[in-house]
Amino acid sequence: MLKVDKKDPSSVGVVETKYFTFAQEDGGMPLQCGERLGPITIAYETYGKPNAEKSNAILILHALSGDAHAAGIHPGLDNPGWWDEMVGPGKAFDTDRFFIICSNVIGGCKGSTGPSSINPKTGQPYALDFPFVTIADMVNAQCHLVNYLGIDQLLCVAGGSMGGMQVLQWVASYPERVRSAIPIATTLKHSPQQIAFNEAARQAIMADPAWSNGDYYAYGQPEKGLSVARMIGHITFMSIDSMEKKFSRRLKNGTLSFSFEADFEVEGYLRYRGANFVKRFDANSYLYLTKAIDYFDLSGGKLIPPDKKISTKFLIISFKSDWLYPSQQSQEIVRILKRRHVDVTYCELSSTYGHDAFLVETGEQTNLIRHFLNNVYEERF
Repeated sequence: MLKVDKKDPSSVGVVETKYFTFAQEDGGMPLQCGERLGPITIAYETYGKPNAEKSNAILILHALSGDAHAAGIHPGLDNPGWWDEMVGPGKAFDTDRFFIICSNVIGGCKGSTGPSSINPKTGQPYALDFPFVTIADMVNAQCHLVNYLGIDQLLCVAGGSMGGMQVLQWVASYPERVRSAIPIATTLKHSPQQIAFNEAARQAIMADPAWSNGDYYAYGQPEKGLSVARMIGHITFMSIDSMEKKFSRRLKNGTLSFSFEADFEVEGYLRYRGANFVKRFDANSYLYLTKAIDYFDLSGGKLIPPDKKISTKFLIISFKSDWLYPSQQSQEIVRILKRRHVDVTYCELSSTYGHDAFLVETGEQTNLIRHFLNNVYEERF
């Protein structure tokens, strides 16, 4: 993990996670599944300052295993945010110019209400009593946060992977409140292959006896199942080239063990990633969030209904080596927007990092995003 220098002029420095609670009355916030959820707490962080009109606000949206901690470090810790190289003074999301917000999605496990949260009706964790949430539900909850912060229109919404789905949903749900949008390495809907990978991961979790039908909070979560689920997911984040460069067929100990130990470096790496993941993520949240992205579908006329026009400007970014969310899925978004005469710029970037590229290939993304946001901001004023 990268270390953040507290005195680095390009870092936002020490930040604290904040919490906003709403939907305490009237049965809670209505969800697409037909149920209601409340009260709802959203964990969020902010970087930079709003201008007098609060017209410089940008909402950053995280991927499946992300959280509200996008940049800087927490007090007393050395834990840079997941997009620290992109958020800060002079960076792609320039905190000298813009007011940046990042929140944890509902259904997650990093401070926002999810299956590991306490159900006020029982005094115990929700577990599988937690209702199914969708990407649209996540965005509706974020809209409550944006209202609470006194922001009428967001200058931009941006995010990669599941974050990109939320970007698209913001445009579909609240087009008048989104001045510009940057969906990165994402899709309008999951293909059967993408659903299949998620189902394999879910089955790995549910096959672990420790999962106990989701009711494991008093005993410890299904570490083996969640670890395997993360291994499956992590394979899809990389590319053939990146795996060859990083591991090839190198042996961990220089010789074959003729056992089921991790002989190859790639085996040891996957086990390491899985073991670390169970320390920071909740198994039930993994189930709920993967279902939410499988349910997501803004294909056809769902993104922009035939009877509507939008003025949102788009920058869409994909990566050539990303086989989890391949470029053709981003190109389909571009085609739909072009047919509706929407102002859209599309860039496919070269990278060997696969789907992970949106997190690590910050150089070219910074140039594209900085130029795009500056134009949007200057046009706004």
